[in-house]
Amino acid sequence: MTHLAHEGHGGGIAALLQSAVIALLVAGYLVLARRVRREPRGWSRWRTASVVAGGTLLMVAMLPPVATFAEGDFRGHMLQHLLIGMLAPTALVLGAPLTLLLRSLPPPHRRRVARVLHSRAVRAITNPWLALVLNVGGMAALYFTPLYRLVADGQLSHHLVHLHFVIAGCLFAWVVAGPDPAPRRPSVRMRLVVLGMAITSHATLAQLMYAGLFIDVRVPVVELHGAAEIMYYGGDIAELLLAMALLTTWRPMPRRARQPMTVTTTAAATSS
Repeated sequence: MTHLAHEGHGGGIAALLQSAVIALLVAGYLVLARRVRREPRGWSRWRTASVVAGGTLLMVAMLPPVATFAEGDFRGHMLQHLLIGMLAPTALVLGAPLTLLLRSLPPPHRRRVARVLHSRAVRAITNPWLALVLNVGGMAALYFTPLYRLVADGQLSHHLVHLHFVIAGCLFAWVVAGPDPAPRRPSVRMRLVVLGMAITSHATLAQLMYAGLFIDVRVPVVELHGAAEIMYYGGDIAELLLAMALLTTWRPMPRRARQPMTVTTTAAATSS
């Protein structure tokens, strides 16, 4: 059998270091949240709990028993991917870490961060269709090309795959339903379309994997079926949470607020 997570002793140390970094980042968030909570506007405890949950899910995925399960069973690998690439990123993004950082920084540093957010590079990577390709396309490339077998035995490539899953998952969650500011965020309808495409794509990949069609992963059929079911049902749960988060941010303009704008625009056009 060939699995992606052949870590050994060195990999175990790397997992501990990664977990330590995650714990430090969460601790930093908690410190900033405590300071901001003292301000008149305060800070949502739900957001804090969401980041703690996301960090916990990441550490659970990196450490035994999940990491041990992933070393010898493709179902464990898929569970690890679900935690790292979908559930944890959604929880982390819903904690609004960027908003917390902006509220914590002094004005000069805040303006620098704002300039970065409005840079061409950030505008490019926050395109919802690019985020969709990175998220779903990464999975398709890993499981339906020789890439999985090429990176299976390398510790560095293994960690790079994990890093891609985390970054792509966070980017997709931020673009679709993140409460943090984003440059040129598309309409809610467009984001719902992108999310619908992601749901359909994940379901299709899971069904192809279950049927053993086009997949380039050599594992026993029972593991392949189990991994496909984890991808299918676990992905549905993660994307349902993302859809709920998106709908809670939908604030359509009231009809009364739209009408004066229409009258004013019409009058201006007539006078011109």
